[in-house]
Amino acid sequence: MEQAVYRRRDPEKTVLYQVVRENLLGFLEHADSRSAEGRARPRYVREEFHRFLRCGILAHGFARVRCPGCGFDTVVAYS
Repeated sequence: MEQAVYRRRDPEKTVLYQVVRENLLGFLEHADSRSAEGRARPRYVREEFHRFLRCGILAHGFARVRCPGCGFDTVVAYS
């Protein structure tokens, strides 16, 4: 039986993450200015974008895991 190996996904290296990170503030400002009523996007929309940018990033929290059998030790970012 082949042993499974955990590999961190490095979300900050994906094109989607980089596009959102680099353009989020401008996008939200533009979207708010285009609103027919001139209102800002709902808070939950902004919060979800910011959660996306924190998801899987070690700086925002992680758990250290260790296999008692083989001694493998790694960190797993919160998502």
